[in-house]
Amino acid sequence: MSNPDVAYYPGCSGKGSSEEYDWSTRAVMHHLGVTPVEIEDWSCCGSSPAHMVNHELSAALSGRNLAQAKHMGHTLVTTPCPSCLSNLKNAAQAAQNPDKRSRINRLMDGECPTDVESISTLQFFLEQVGLDAIRSAVTNPLPDLRITCYYGCLTTRPPKLMQFDDPENPMSMDAILEACGINVIPFPLKTDCCGASSGMPRNDISTRLSGKILDMADELDVHAIAVACPLCQMNLDLRQAQVNRARGTRHRIPVFYFTQLMGLTMGLSDKALGLSKLEVNPQPCLARAGAR
Repeated sequence: MSNPDVAYYPGCSGKGSSEEYDWSTRAVMHHLGVTPVEIEDWSCCGSSPAHMVNHELSAALSGRNLAQAKHMGHTLVTTPCPSCLSNLKNAAQAAQNPDKRSRINRLMDGECPTDVESISTLQFFLEQVGLDAIRSAVTNPLPDLRITCYYGCLTTRPPKLMQFDDPENPMSMDAILEACGINVIPFPLKTDCCGASSGMPRNDISTRLSGKILDMADELDVHAIAVACPLCQMNLDLRQAQVNRARGTRHRIPVFYFTQLMGLTMGLSDKALGLSKLEVNPQPCLARAGAR
C-alpha cells in the first residue's frame, strides 16, 4: 500500500453489539500491513434516528467525526458499518450546500469538511489493499467451505451516494473471499432487505424478510453466509432462532462477517476474530469444510 495508515471510524455497534466485526477488521488490517488509526474522541454518527428528527443535526453529528479525522491529518476515513458510512457521506454531501453548510457548522461550532472521503472497509480492502495483496497473505485457503455473500440493502445503495460496486449485483465481497481461497456460491437475494430497521416496530416484517434469506441459503446448500453489515448480521444470526420459531423452520446457518473469514484463511486465531461472539456456532461447519 502507498499509505499504510487510514483513519478508522468503528461506530457505536463496533464497540458493542458487533465487537467481533471491529476486532476482525482491525486484526486483518494489521496482518495486511495497514494501521487503522481510530478517530480521536469520535462520537455517534446519529445513524437511524437522528435524520428523522433533524437533517442538519444528523449531518453535524457525522461532520464532527470527519472534522476530527481532518484535524488528525487524514483525508480518507473507513468504517465497517454501511449505516455509519451513509451518514458520513451524507454529511460531506450536505456540507457542499451553502445554506445547509452554515446550519451544520453552527451546530458543530466548527466546520464540516467536504474534502475528507469516506469508504467502507469492504471498499478499502478491495481498492486500497487489493486482491493481489490479499491472496499473498492467505496461508490457509478453504476451497471446501461453501459461502454465499449477502450485502444487504445499504452497502451499495443509494448508488449516487455510495458510489461503489454494482447496486443490484455487487461482487466486491465475492471477489475478496474468492481471493482468500473460499468457494463462493452466487446468491440471488444478495441485496434484498433483511428487515433490520423493522425489527422493533414490525417484528413480523423482519421475520418474513430474514426468513426468506435464510431459506435461500439453505436451498443453495451453503455452509454459511458472509455479511458486511452489523444490522444484517444481527438479524440473520442473533434472531435466527426467533425466525425459526415464528416460521416453523430449522435453520442452523452461521453468519460470519467477511473479515472473520478473511482472517481464518490468513491463520489468525479464533479469539482475534471473535468467533465465539457468533450466536450460531460456526465450528461444526468449519470442521466439515476442513478448517478445523
